[in-house]
Amino acid sequence: MRHFRTLVLAGATLVLVAMAAAGGRAPLAAPACQLTGVDRVVAVGDVHGAYDRYVEILRTTGLLDDRLRWTGGRTHLVQLGDVVDRGPDSLKALDLLERLEKDAARAGGAVHALLGNHEVMRIVGDVRFATAGEYEAFTTPTSAEVRNEYVERAKTAGEPASAPPPLGFVEMRQAFGRNGRYGRWLRSHDAVVQIDGVVFVHGGISPAVAGQSCDAINEAVRRSLTGGLDDLRRDPTTQLATRVDGPLWYRGLAEEPETFAPTVDDILSRQNARAIVVGHTVTADRRVRARFGAKVIQIDTGMQAAYVPDGRASALEISRGVMSAVYTDRREVIVK
Repeated sequence: MRHFRTLVLAGATLVLVAMAAAGGRAPLAAPACQLTGVDRVVAVGDVHGAYDRYVEILRTTGLLDDRLRWTGGRTHLVQLGDVVDRGPDSLKALDLLERLEKDAARAGGAVHALLGNHEVMRIVGDVRFATAGEYEAFTTPTSAEVRNEYVERAKTAGEPASAPPPLGFVEMRQAFGRNGRYGRWLRSHDAVVQIDGVVFVHGGISPAVAGQSCDAINEAVRRSLTGGLDDLRRDPTTQLATRVDGPLWYRGLAEEPETFAPTVDDILSRQNARAIVVGHTVTADRRVRARFGAKVIQIDTGMQAAYVPDGRASALEISRGVMSAVYTDRREVIVK
């Protein structure tokens, strides 16, 4: 008992010392989305169902072996969203990411599978950019029966007559729904992460959002995609997950002229960051692009050939402060 009392008193003393150092307040823990001390980061932009090219670039960066096993050790892989839509093999890419999350964690690394605007579209049932191959991946021997039941329910509900949806449509919608496997998995993920002063986000951080912490941004997006899903569908223009100046849709960091640099500096200052890495907007020359004095790095180089015929797979590697663009045939240092 005396030993236990001594430990308690010692612990209380340490807390008081920490509070004194913080001006009488208990020190605040760093946000879970704000990481430090990561030796190597590999970031990949929009996949859009280009599974084979995705695997190829992950192998090129040393994260996968020929049997698709994690070989990245303590590396952190950041996937900037838009894994789905526009290409046929998004389901295979999602399944790979889900497995790599577990494998990387066991090896001391991490996978940060961030949300993109197309993941949000899929969650809310917007399938305008879904492809035939994506529907086909969800088909089963009973898909025709499932579709017929769906069509009959629509008729009973008085919905306007339309062409029957493709086979697999109903199963895909269910899989990304509130209780579906992929819907639940995606809703558990973040929109933004900051690693050693570098912000990673699909679209960008706009001036309107810059004052919010990564925790606040992630919580607002998650709230819209869970309990607030009906509000999001009713008025997407007011929700952070779907606003044009929100983190998943904003294109200003990719499209504003270089005279926008002072605003970029202000955004970084308010985010307490030194750079922002974005996807969402395909670079004009299909290469990783540094803007505003390398304070913004664009890494969407059009991986899906069906969407960007002259695009390519690429990755951004950050290792010991050096930023390099990695392609399947070469690498180029961007920032030393």
